[in-house]
Amino acid sequence: MTATIESTTSAEHEIAESMKHELVQLTPYDKHNQELEASVHPPDWKNPTPDKPYHLVVIGAGTAGLVTAAGAAGLGARVALIERELMGGDCLNVGCVPSKGIIRAARVAATVRDAELFGVNVPPDVTFDFGKAMERMRRLRTKISPNDSAQRFADMGIDVYFGQGTFVDENTVTVTQKDGSVSTLKFKKAVIATGARASAPPIPGLDSVDYLTNENLFSLTELPQRFGIVGSGPIGSEMAQSFARFGSEVFLFERDGHILTREDADAAAVVQKQFERDGVHLMLNSNNMAVKPTDDGKICVSAVQNGVPSDTVVDQLLIAVGRAPNTDGLNLEAVNVKYDRPGIEVNDNLQTTNPRIYAAGDICSKYKFTHAADFQARIVIQNALFAVGPFGKKKASDLIIPWATYTSPEIAHVGMYEHDAKDAGVEIDTYIQEFADVDRAILEGQDEGFVKVHTKKGTDEIVGATIVAENAGDMISEITVAMTSKVGLSKIASAIHPYPTQAEAIRKLGDQINRTKLTPLARKVLNLLRRLNVGA
Repeated sequence: MTATIESTTSAEHEIAESMKHELVQLTPYDKHNQELEASVHPPDWKNPTPDKPYHLVVIGAGTAGLVTAAGAAGLGARVALIERELMGGDCLNVGCVPSKGIIRAARVAATVRDAELFGVNVPPDVTFDFGKAMERMRRLRTKISPNDSAQRFADMGIDVYFGQGTFVDENTVTVTQKDGSVSTLKFKKAVIATGARASAPPIPGLDSVDYLTNENLFSLTELPQRFGIVGSGPIGSEMAQSFARFGSEVFLFERDGHILTREDADAAAVVQKQFERDGVHLMLNSNNMAVKPTDDGKICVSAVQNGVPSDTVVDQLLIAVGRAPNTDGLNLEAVNVKYDRPGIEVNDNLQTTNPRIYAAGDICSKYKFTHAADFQARIVIQNALFAVGPFGKKKASDLIIPWATYTSPEIAHVGMYEHDAKDAGVEIDTYIQEFADVDRAILEGQDEGFVKVHTKKGTDEIVGATIVAENAGDMISEITVAMTSKVGLSKIASAIHPYPTQAEAIRKLGDQINRTKLTPLARKVLNLLRRLNVGA
């Protein structure tokens, strides 16, 4: 009895603490954000009254949760969907959607800056309106939001609850609203899709300043003149280049010797050169960082760069390293679901340590991408509702997941890197096509970059690829389809590509591998056939 009382008290404390944590603040509270709120967390929403057990309770209404709920309901299941903040999760509200909105504005700014290269004379007094660019982003985000709206999912027959979802026992979840009211839901299966949030690294003094993360970056209405960014991963790099193109003086702090350290080193080097042209101050090999406020309300970032101490004063500081799983308030101990710092523990079927509870998306996956969460959700639907014992189950490890970083140029990747192949003991052949030899890239002025494809040694089976190009994120899909469909690189050469397109680079790689098949014997046979037909 004592253990039960302590567990309940602990759970209530966890709920109370989680309710204090506001993941997203919709500021400025203009008409666009008011419309967004009305769509993805309506202020007047009334939670349903549950009258029977649900086949599936989904906690978290980001991509993984939305796809799971919609798919399960579409197949006839009774589904409850619980969200404590904004439906659409990070992707819609503070991730993919708003970031790509301002990246597009930054690319236009760069195009105008470089217009003279194309014979377009631009007046020297052209200015950039940061506030208007951010307003455009908020307007377009709101335009997209009905896809993730509470009403849309309610119209699908899904019971949508707003509040903190908390496990009570093996078949019970409570939903606690901010006014303290509680709904009790019974379930047969459950899915945890609560995602992850930005986490702060242990930098001395960081808690003494008001720093930005992706959760409040997109609320800015004024362009910082001097902008510090810690971390050169995808978020840090995308924002460093964008704000430099907007006109900020950007200082990008990275502890390693180059940016985008998880990507192909050759691809990262191409992007790094462009950053230098865009005016980003690359504070590489920065260690022993510390932060403190200045007397005039700015932020001083101290670091030891290449052994030399330095102080950099900035107006705003973006922290773009680290993610923490959203497990607070769930009371996972009550249902024997194991988790640690990276997130919830799942098997290859996306089952947690409680076989009746599954997880999908950033809460449990090393692939923290919207499209990965989407396809993991499809696996969960199959395994939770339709698999019988070991039969009919799908595996997350079977997914071939591409990704892209939306710098200019972009970097896109799928499958193995060279070091992955080495670690796995897979011998590979590598084929590279430079865009300097692709006509469309030359004409577009985008001829820095390449397509690199790895195949199993002596075969045309593709095991990995990297593309660095202005539209690499679009181009990588052709290779992903080939890998998924088990189409070899040599077969791509037989697919006619329109001329001139940058995708011709991939076809040219198919030509490369086909030329390697021309053995001395085959060459002799072809020469013989030629002489028989047309003479010596």
